[in-house]
Amino acid sequence: MRTATHTVATKAPAPGPAFIGGNALAGTRTLIRFALRRDRVRLPVWILALFVGTLATAANFETLYASSEQRASVVQTMDSPAGLAMTGPRHYLDDYGFGAMLSHQMLGFMAVLVGLMSVLVITRHTRAEEETGRAELLRSTVVGRHAQLAAALSVAVLANVALALLLALGLSGMGVTGIDTPGSLLYGFAHAAAGIAFAGVAAVTVQITPHTRGATGMALAVIGLAYVLRAAGDAGDNGALSWLSPIGWVQRTYAYVDDHWWPLLLCLALAVVCGGAGFVLSTRRDVGAGLRASRLGRPSASAALTRPFGFALRLHRGMLIGFGAGLFLMGAMYGSILGDAEDMLKNIDQIQEALQRVGGGTIAESFASMVMVVLTVVASVYVVMAALRPRSEESAGRAEPLLATGLSRDRWVGSHLAVAMLGGTALLALAGLGIGLAGAGSTGEGALVLKLTGAALAYAPALWVTVGVAVVFFGWFPRAVAATWIVPVYAFVVGYLGELFQFPSWMANLSPFGHVPQLPAADMEWTPLLVLTVLAAALNWLGLAGFRRRDLETK
Repeated sequence: MRTATHTVATKAPAPGPAFIGGNALAGTRTLIRFALRRDRVRLPVWILALFVGTLATAANFETLYASSEQRASVVQTMDSPAGLAMTGPRHYLDDYGFGAMLSHQMLGFMAVLVGLMSVLVITRHTRAEEETGRAELLRSTVVGRHAQLAAALSVAVLANVALALLLALGLSGMGVTGIDTPGSLLYGFAHAAAGIAFAGVAAVTVQITPHTRGATGMALAVIGLAYVLRAAGDAGDNGALSWLSPIGWVQRTYAYVDDHWWPLLLCLALAVVCGGAGFVLSTRRDVGAGLRASRLGRPSASAALTRPFGFALRLHRGMLIGFGAGLFLMGAMYGSILGDAEDMLKNIDQIQEALQRVGGGTIAESFASMVMVVLTVVASVYVVMAALRPRSEESAGRAEPLLATGLSRDRWVGSHLAVAMLGGTALLALAGLGIGLAGAGSTGEGALVLKLTGAALAYAPALWVTVGVAVVFFGWFPRAVAATWIVPVYAFVVGYLGELFQFPSWMANLSPFGHVPQLPAADMEWTPLLVLTVLAAALNWLGLAGFRRRDLETK
């Protein structure tokens, strides 16, 4: 008996709310509340850190530059291409009160930090959600196709406006001469405008690449380019290049000097254009994909990729190159003012006392020793990110397939740790070379190249200890790995600010960076470096032992 087979034609289901143009933003308010709930710790920490740092700097200006003679000396030093490249436009120097000083020296630097905060907010709530697969689950419900990006942009705007209001209220209430309420309001919203502009940039970069790290790196490259254009423009004769940079725009508000609000409209216009482009571009790709197609790989992997170290180095390559270029340029910028350091700091008693505690044959060497702490802290940021990469691989589920092969846990984690330690050491060498070459050019002392490169490399054992701390948390307390960030933050607060504010010496001893001799001002001491190296080895061994004893944790 034959059975007839019937083909039943089914009608495709009607498009749900996520695909109807009028409901493209459905669920946005719910996602905003959810994002704020997820960032209930991160965002307040960011905002309070920027707020407290600004207020502490403003209060410190009154102590450092109490007399008109001291401020005049700073103006004389800042009125040079190198000084203007590190701070801002020359117009601030015409009336260099405490308010003008705050905007001139802090606004460009703070714009970079606010931009970084905004970029991380956007990538965390858009591209990272797609990369982990959570966005696809949300989009299968009653959530509009633009809801996630709209929610991320809304959270970034709220965070920046909150910071602006805090800065305006805090600065205007300090009672510092020259820091008035209208200028403080403009100064605060200049931060917000810069942050919102870079949030719009990130809204575009998350559409281009399917990877969170790639989207973040592209947005940070734009921030770096904006800073370079601003620095080149301010150091030039007409400042034309500065008008190509959002950082240059916010500095042209001249808060506490002229109080121009209209440059902030340029930042808002950029944010609207980039944000709108982000929404349009998101409709031209699939969820989880990027506009830029992935390049076809080689038919067969290179010999290096078949080994744990080569594979780890490939994963870290982009971040390592970015940090290397940034630290070399940062060192070169500091080195370019070493020749003017003595004139710039001669009338500032507090810094003179700090330099005397550091020691050194010349002011340039003492100043370079203090600056080296800042460069080292930046290198330690890379070290922490690289050392915690195994945790990211584990959480994303990519470690389990690797460890299911003949690859041991020690070799897998050890490859990432080797890249972190060797890469961190290479970054120190680049930073030392940058400040050494530029310092030799500004002072005419060719010996500074080797001196400052060696001074930077002396901090390598402290970086290795930082890696060891990260491994201990990863091996024994994987859910608390974020605590590793205490090490670089504490090193900066105690190592750099502690010299200015005369913190007790025992506080410096709690940081591995506090035991490194401050070359070239101080004499070389091998014992603390050897002790730090042994401590780093012990911490790494302890962390690996913990990882061998626990189960993998996959989100």
